[in-house]
Amino acid sequence: MNISVAYLLRSSALAGIALSAALVSSAAFAADAASPAAADAASPGPDASPDRGLTEIIVTAQKRATNLQDTPIAISVLGSEDLANRHVQSLLDLADGGIPSLRVAPFFSRKSALIMNIRGIGVMSDSNQPARDMGVGVYIDGVYMGRAQGLGTALYDIESIEVLKGPQGTLFGRNTEGGAVNITTRKPTGKFGLSATAGIGNYGSYKGEIHLNLPEFHNFSVKIDAITTQHDGFVKNPLAGQRDFNASEQRGLHAEVLWAPSSTFSADYSFDISYDASTPLYVQSITAGSYGRAPLQVLQPERASEAVIGTPQQPSIGKTHGHRLTLDWNPSTELEVKSITSYRELTQSQFDNGSVNLSVFAPNGNFARYSLAHFDQDQFSQEIQLVGELPRLKFMAGALYFHERVEDNAQSPNTLTWNADGTGYSIISIPDYTAVTIDRASHVRTDSYGAFGQATYTPALLDDRIHLTAGARWSRDEKKGELFIVNGATPTVNGVTAPQQLDAGWSRVDPLINLSIDASKDVHLYGKWSTGYRSGGANSRSLTYAPFNPETVSMFEIGAKTQFLDNKVRLNIAAYTASYKNIQVDFSALFQQMDANGNLITNNRTTTETANAQGKGRLKGLEADLTIAPVDGLTLNASYAYTSVRIPDTVNPFPQANGVYVDTPVKIYQVYTPAHAASGSIDYEIPMNGFTLRAHLDGNYDSGSYVSSTDPAAGIKQPKTDKGFVVNGRLGIADIDLGRSDAKLSLSVWSRNLFNEQHMFYKTYSPYLGTYGIFNDPRTWGVEANVKF
Repeated sequence: MNISVAYLLRSSALAGIALSAALVSSAAFAADAASPAAADAASPGPDASPDRGLTEIIVTAQKRATNLQDTPIAISVLGSEDLANRHVQSLLDLADGGIPSLRVAPFFSRKSALIMNIRGIGVMSDSNQPARDMGVGVYIDGVYMGRAQGLGTALYDIESIEVLKGPQGTLFGRNTEGGAVNITTRKPTGKFGLSATAGIGNYGSYKGEIHLNLPEFHNFSVKIDAITTQHDGFVKNPLAGQRDFNASEQRGLHAEVLWAPSSTFSADYSFDISYDASTPLYVQSITAGSYGRAPLQVLQPERASEAVIGTPQQPSIGKTHGHRLTLDWNPSTELEVKSITSYRELTQSQFDNGSVNLSVFAPNGNFARYSLAHFDQDQFSQEIQLVGELPRLKFMAGALYFHERVEDNAQSPNTLTWNADGTGYSIISIPDYTAVTIDRASHVRTDSYGAFGQATYTPALLDDRIHLTAGARWSRDEKKGELFIVNGATPTVNGVTAPQQLDAGWSRVDPLINLSIDASKDVHLYGKWSTGYRSGGANSRSLTYAPFNPETVSMFEIGAKTQFLDNKVRLNIAAYTASYKNIQVDFSALFQQMDANGNLITNNRTTTETANAQGKGRLKGLEADLTIAPVDGLTLNASYAYTSVRIPDTVNPFPQANGVYVDTPVKIYQVYTPAHAASGSIDYEIPMNGFTLRAHLDGNYDSGSYVSSTDPAAGIKQPKTDKGFVVNGRLGIADIDLGRSDAKLSLSVWSRNLFNEQHMFYKTYSPYLGTYGIFNDPRTWGVEANVKF
């Protein structure tokens, strides 16, 4: 199905809209012909409910609990069982494309920071900086995660991951122009329960996980989660005593206390702490460029199991911890008041020698650029929500304050030296981070304020089938900071030596209008207009630290959410078109300035500068999610996303070679956005005598995308990454009665990239270095045992 749909829709999203209308009409006819029974509320997941078809999925995308099918926005949900079936241990594991509209990737070779795009919006360039933000917001239990760093840490006891597609500026605010990833963890139950999992696998992997609920005591319920997981490197480092490439070690602890003295009030305190150590991904040389290569630097067009050159390599270490306090008061059945207070800290080191085989050869020259960096962040946030309901009006209002302090620095010493003919090399040193001269450093403070309101009105028309939602959010962002080291010294600009200052602020209003119609009990249609933005900032790889403005998205979306055939089939479709303005694009610039006497100084050093692209970009796309439960125990899922992003050709506004400004527009590509992406899965559950047999298989496809936003040189087109198709599987025996109390044992075997498919998910070209990139992970597998009581 996925291949045929992709073929039919390849020409344009308009063809997809026509198809969606036809499918909606068929769904409505089927719904009228059948009489589906009501579905009971259940945790998200693909499982079918015997005798009642598909289970109801509850989401919190509108700051209140609602049925997925009644919520008039495009949402994809992965429940706890979905995550276990796919062996998802961190957000990075979603990089295989389990949700086609969501693209997840590591920042170049570094697994310590993630790139996230939804509907082609999120990252155009390096958001791995203090004064730059992501375009997709990540929330855990209502708390916004301010940085790309730390998102790859191990996930705790997750109840669901909701992917909200399209701008979420009204309810979620800044930096959700592409959408939001809303993660919800399981809460204390107040009843004693223990779930313990242990597993081992190839590449020296192991996993241990414990989730403990304690009995309620004087209205206090306590839950403790602990997790540890690790695997050895996937690519061997030939240098003895040094870490292999693409290794990972994660561990964390989470404790939560829920105090519920009455049925109308609760206080929920949560603390988490995590440790994440990883080595970089190995960057492979595919074709040679014009720069010289040593005889040892052989090309590696296939996925490598061993690096060509051994190099000093140590793990990058991220540490996070945070507190959250959620107060929930229900003064009446029609009104809820909620307060979410949070404080978090993050430190992240970077030791990246993954590009060692890209090094330029010079006799007796130094090479192996070791990219070192250190990143510190702390954030405080306070949000107040007021959620209410009147006979024909549902409303919500709220306010948010977010404060963040971030500092980073970077160095890039060489670690190896070639011999005279490039047939060998020796170690210069293994750098101590604290002993290497800092190349650049910056810090920034961000204060963000927001106030929002949204209401849904149901007029007394057509048996209450029409619902009109309107809302808006006012936001104010202020960033103050400085770039205080450039090239190991205080920057000198136009003859003045002083830290380069950032002091900028921006205000916005993001509106939303949504009209939904209940065509029947199980067919819901909607049309929505909404806007969102990514905050302005400054590029710490520039010389002047000049601010750039926010980029914005204004999107129109139509959709249908349907269930039919006695609640055995669920089909959700959305089509959208959007304008994309002030896009933040990075450009290369010549280091050019004036001296103290007004004379022009030009050298060959380049910097990276950011400017807002001229003109207006366009987005359009189609998404379809189909779930079928044809017989008891069998669930089939298929999802497809067509995404088209057009960014206007843009003139590089910064000086180039010899100080010349080039007024020829350059082509701009959106990155990490395949035109076609699809995912499908099969889940089968068979009750047996004394246990349950469970099987899962999923396949995930994407058509390739760009990872660089501009062409490498005039007349040379930027290459796309390879097409990819990755299959994951899990087979288990569950609910084996241990004969004591209600204790149950489950055993399973799992595999990611079951068929060991290989493709380059990062691929780019340089006239000097040739084609190079990073391959996807090889096949991994393991066995697990879980005891629950």
